[in-house]
Order: sequence, then structure tokens, then C-alpha cells
Amino acid sequence: MSRRAVLCSGMVTLDLLQRVAEFPGPNEKTTAERAELSAGGPATGAAVTAAALGSEVSLLTALGSHPMAGVVADELAEHGVELLDVTPDSGTPPVVSAVTVHSTTGSRSVVSRAPKDADPEPGALLRTVPDAVLVDGHRPVLARAAMWHAGQAGAPVVLDGGSWKPVLAEILPRVDLAVCSADFRVPGTTELDEQPAALFERGVGAVAITRGPRDVLWWLPDGASGSVPVPEVEAVDTLGAGDVFHGAVVHAVAGGAPLSGLPDTLSFAAGIAADRVRRPGRGEWLRGMSPR
Repeated sequence: MSRRAVLCSGMVTLDLLQRVAEFPGPNEKTTAERAELSAGGPATGAAVTAAALGSEVSLLTALGSHPMAGVVADELAEHGVELLDVTPDSGTPPVVSAVTVHSTTGSRSVVSRAPKDADPEPGALLRTVPDAVLVDGHRPVLARAAMWHAGQAGAPVVLDGGSWKPVLAEILPRVDLAVCSADFRVPGTTELDEQPAALFERGVGAVAITRGPRDVLWWLPDGASGSVPVPEVEAVDTLGAGDVFHGAVVHAVAGGAPLSGLPDTLSFAAGIAADRVRRPGRGEWLRGMSPR
């Protein structure tokens, strides 16, 4: 496999995951069957996935030097992701996500907060010439910088469109492939089937929409469209499945996958994500991965 360099830009979190037999109701307590700390965030999940698949991956984010940040930094290093931290000396704790996963169905609930601080410009941190760039829309300063860097390198850009964020109004014209969740809505729209046209009007090159275990939908600006089936598996843990999908997509794009072959790219990513949800916890799954 030829060298593939991927730059991911966005949010990193420290996830506190607890697996339970049943979700507690209001004013109820329950005992976790298993608990773990893990690096989280959309761009982070994509980054470690692309690295496990064989890409050379850099993650542009703001993490800092708080003791809790060390858990995240160590995990990124373990999985071969280069951390490009614009706030290396900050003592502010990282964003913490409280995640509860149902041990039988794999469904999850997440409580988190969005980062509030404005980030400094990355400047000289952006050294590597990427073959593809992924942005999740969090941390707008870094998203803009990553888009500029992609333009300088002539690298295609993949958007992780979990939800609308204000910076997207600026960066969408530079996005080659927007991979959006079923909940994503461009301002002024209300229905899923309005999203492709709205995104094309804003300059996006191609659109895909993931819908959990249902088929992935895709559209090209020439009017071509279709769907890609998702492998049927018994889900054990769905946390971060979308991030894994995005990481597999950007890995394929970095390897030269063309937009005309979008169904093949999405099918590849769906297979990787389906394999992930069959296993409890990301770490064990990643350690069993091999480059593809």
C-alpha cells in the first residue's frame, strides 16, 4: 500500500465510558459492568481509524497539559496519531464526555459540552503535505486553517457533518465530500431529502448521508445518486461508529479513491464501521486492525 498522509482537524475529548445492563431512569442509580477512559471526539475517532487502516495521520486540535489530557495524548500516540496541539501549555482540563452504553443493544447516551475558547492559529504546526483532510466543524479557527492547508496542498477535503455549525457557511465551498448524519440540516431546510441540493448550492462536491444500520445514501452533482447497504451485524457498542466511518472514508480518499467511485468508498467504510460495532470498546478493535 502506498503512503497516505491524512490531516484531521477538530475536537478531542476525554470520554468516560460506562457499560450498563439497563439505562437508569430519573433519580435512579445503577452499577456499571465495565468502565474505561478513552480519547474521544469526532475528528479523533476518524484519526485513529485512518491510522489503524495504514494512513499517516496528524490530528490538529487543542488539548493542553492538564493531567487528564495525558490520557488522551498517550492513547493517540499508542495508535500512531501525531498530535498537533495548538495549546500545549494550557492547564485547562480537556472537554469530558460522559458516555453510557447499553451492553445488550449497543445504544448509548452522551453528555458533553462544546469547547468555548477561541484557539490560536496553528502556524508552523502544519508541516506535512496531506493527501486528504477531514474536518468536523468544531474549533472554527483550526477548521479554517486546515481548509487553507488543504488548498495549498491540493488535497481533497472530507466533512464530518454531524450537525450544522456556523463555520460551515465559510468552508463548504472547499468541501469535496460531505458525509453527514441523518440529523444534519442546512439552515432553512427541515427534511433529509433537502440536504443534497442545499449542500450542492453551497459548493460541496459530493454528498453522503449515514443512517445508522440503514443504507448509506449518496449523491453526485451530475444527478447520479444511490444507496449502499450496511452489513447486518449484531451491534454490541455503537459509540463512535460514525467517526469510524469517516476515518475509513478519508483513508480511502487519501489513497486516491475518486468521487466517481463514491459507492465503493462508502461500501468500504460501512464494512469497517460494521466491524467496529460488533466489539465492545474501540481499543481492542483497533489493536486487531491491519492496514488496507
